[in-house]
Amino acid sequence: MSGNPSGNRVTVFGGTGYLGRCVVHHLVQKGCRVRVAVRHPKTNLFQDMDDTIQQIQADVTDVKSINRALQGADRVVNTVGLYVETSTTSFPAVHVIGAREVAVQSAEIGACLVHISGIGADLGSESRYVAARAAGEQAVRDAAPNAVILRPSVLFGPNDAFLSTLLKLARFMPVVPLFGNGTTRLQPVYVADVAEAVVRVLGNARLQGRTYELGGPRIYTYRELLKTIVTHLKQRRLFLPVPFLIWKVLAVGSALLPNPPLTRDQIILMSDDNVVGPGHGTFRELDINPRTIEDTLSRMG
Repeated sequence: MSGNPSGNRVTVFGGTGYLGRCVVHHLVQKGCRVRVAVRHPKTNLFQDMDDTIQQIQADVTDVKSINRALQGADRVVNTVGLYVETSTTSFPAVHVIGAREVAVQSAEIGACLVHISGIGADLGSESRYVAARAAGEQAVRDAAPNAVILRPSVLFGPNDAFLSTLLKLARFMPVVPLFGNGTTRLQPVYVADVAEAVVRVLGNARLQGRTYELGGPRIYTYRELLKTIVTHLKQRRLFLPVPFLIWKVLAVGSALLPNPPLTRDQIILMSDDNVVGPGHGTFRELDINPRTIEDTLSRMG
């Protein structure tokens, strides 16, 4: 499956985020003209590229700014993600109301929309983040039935927030704490593989209206993942099981900090398996062979 959207004008909401930047790079490489719609444009971020990229100030909670960002667009990608609520921004505002408005306006101009959600989205979750992601998917599907929803697992890659953190823990801590007994299953996915999936679905109208769950080629327990990292580092480490109740108490204390390193929603996410489920499309249908963590570790140090 080639799936090449070359020549299209694509608006990427959240294009300066971790996945968003990778999506922008892939689209430019395919010959697209890209408008990066973000709350705070970063003028130096895409200096290595030519004039195929335009940055514009936009906020998914601001209807007028969405309209400006979508003018002239043939394709739309919404990669916006909020992971910690603040006094001025909530999960429903971004993941439900904002996602719905992007979908409504994309449908009005006839633009193909790719909406980024996440594996495990569930309306019944006790996590406000997970429940909002699920409600956002429903809102997008209602507003734009032809939208493609991509649900990636936890992302890894250079300068990520996941694998890089685990590498630091394994390198500098003689005893590494586990979430519970470390039996939660994860299916980490390489960020560039998800970006390639975005490009392919944008370039193939036959894929509209589908939902894809995107996970890497291997499922790890959290303990197995840490062992893989420790083996890569050629070190020995002790793993300490820590009950989820203790993690939740720590998260309550962490919430008092301006930029909490640990949140209640993160603890809930780590207590549930995060793997590809049945009934949805996968990388296989997109002819993408996802890369493994082992393939990537050597380039991350």
